[in-house]
Amino acid sequence: MSKRPISNLSTLVLQAEQDGFISPSAAQNIERWLTEPAFQEYLPQLADHINSEQWQKLNDFFWEIIPFGTGGRRGTMYPIGTACINARTIGESAQGLADYYLEQRGCTRPALIDPSSPTGRAVIAYDTRHRSVTFARLAAEILVGSGFLVFFFPKPKSTPQLSFAVRQLNCDVGIMISASHNPPADNGFKCYWSDGGQVLPPHDRGIIDKVYQVTHLYRQDFDDSVKSGSIEFLDVSNDQSYLNAVCQLSQNTCRDVRILFTPLHGVGESSVFQTLKQSGFQQLQLFEPQATLDGDFPHVPGQNPNPEDPLVLEPAIKTAEANLMDLVLASDPDADRLAVAIRNHDETSENSWICLTGNQTGALLVDHALRTRQSSLTPEHFVVKTLVTTELVTRIAEHYGVQTYGQLLVGFKYIARQIDLAGPSLFIFGVEESMGYLAGTYARDKDAAIAALFISELAAELQSTGQSISMRMDEIYLQHGFFTEMAASRFCTGPQGTIQIQALMAQFRNQPPLVLDTHQFVRVHDYGKNECRQLPENTFTSHLETPEGDLLFFETGDPSDSSQFRFAVRPSGTEPKIKFYFYGSASCPDKKDLVPIKLNTRQNLVRLKDSLLKWVDAFLENDSPSSGHL
Repeated sequence: MSKRPISNLSTLVLQAEQDGFISPSAAQNIERWLTEPAFQEYLPQLADHINSEQWQKLNDFFWEIIPFGTGGRRGTMYPIGTACINARTIGESAQGLADYYLEQRGCTRPALIDPSSPTGRAVIAYDTRHRSVTFARLAAEILVGSGFLVFFFPKPKSTPQLSFAVRQLNCDVGIMISASHNPPADNGFKCYWSDGGQVLPPHDRGIIDKVYQVTHLYRQDFDDSVKSGSIEFLDVSNDQSYLNAVCQLSQNTCRDVRILFTPLHGVGESSVFQTLKQSGFQQLQLFEPQATLDGDFPHVPGQNPNPEDPLVLEPAIKTAEANLMDLVLASDPDADRLAVAIRNHDETSENSWICLTGNQTGALLVDHALRTRQSSLTPEHFVVKTLVTTELVTRIAEHYGVQTYGQLLVGFKYIARQIDLAGPSLFIFGVEESMGYLAGTYARDKDAAIAALFISELAAELQSTGQSISMRMDEIYLQHGFFTEMAASRFCTGPQGTIQIQALMAQFRNQPPLVLDTHQFVRVHDYGKNECRQLPENTFTSHLETPEGDLLFFETGDPSDSSQFRFAVRPSGTEPKIKFYFYGSASCPDKKDLVPIKLNTRQNLVRLKDSLLKWVDAFLENDSPSSGHL
């Protein structure tokens, strides 16, 4: 293919924009990569794409500058592009973090790097995804280039161990290269502050601004930096310190339970499995087909390593059934989330195994953590949850006489902040519905290892008295009321997807559905505007104090009604999708009524979910429904 001068390439890009093949934002970003010196190393690949008229790819990977969301930067990997994960966007992320930190410290980038007198301390970890180690080494080179002493994990590790290491090593910042539970094509960049939590305001905005201003990546060669002492490899002592910190939170000595654990081809063996092993669980097996460290996730159904999807657990459940196991535990690739499957003792389900939701597991763990510490609890002790997490957690906390901080936006970083605001010594447990849990003060991010320890101890304790987890769940329902939750998403990708999500959120604010199935909605809590409005008029009734975020809650009936149905909607902060949460609750004062109440409430919630998704799909198909019945 013949080479064209830059001016000709720019002309082709302009023509492609005029012809509607690429968006104006994509054309603008491509032009920067064609003309600015910082992007010259990518020019041959970019020119090849332009000359071969790969406009769809160019539009997909240049239409935006990949944003920082709930969990940092995350997206599809591609060698070139501003809207994807590659060496440039990872490099800009690391450089922006370094530049912001230096500004906060009033430092200038040193002309000569002196490992004995660093401008800052950083720790970097990565998971099993493709290119994770490459991106981690790049981030290390850039931080060293800005005067940091960098502690580097030589093998893949979990996100919570990264959080632990930031605190243990007295680091100023931390970086985790991971895309959590996303598909194999994705990767990402999470940045942490000195408290071990993901960055929050004002730091997040400041880092983002610096990232967008990056023109040059200051790098020091990785191997040379190791020789000079600017990069230090972490040894097994950090692994052991982390495991000790988790294991010392053990709540009982019951260990007679048979556990099958799968890391879903991620790093969970080094954290979750080793925690259970060190804690004395001897009837513990690793699910070998999914134990290899493999970023393709080859033996996970659909190569989808998201433990929130029950299909992901099916291979392990089959093995557990054949081997008479009691529990199946699964962590996502960076081992910060935990899924739990149990043998079925629930009369409302015909399956031999049940996959617990994040809300169910969270309620069980909160109850377990509070019950085992009941004698030492005071009214100042507290649990923390996000707004979209089940209210059953609040009921349980009230029963034990402790506080609940529940008015938090989605993202475990908000739970981490609340722990420090309210007092780490009084913190009991943190939970979010997406299978994120934390106890103790060793970290400031969710951890599958502590969740696995607690649920295994609970299962063993219950079995020692002839009970089961599902029986304990029913006891909780009888004590506090039956709560059931469901979730759904709709993906909207690319430039058009962003427009669709924005339009859909506007529709929910301005002309929401008023009746779904048999449920009439009478109020909406709008955290984007910090106000409560009455429906069907959609008129203001009161202010919401906190927090502020793009989240809407719709409610039926009076809050004091024994039967309540709600749904919430928000754009995802990490993926191109809009998320929906559904809630049903009912009082259940008599055990004989529990089965029909569970069945009826769940069936009502399924119909509510189906009706709302029908409304949403009609809108997304440009056949926007009018406000009213469905």
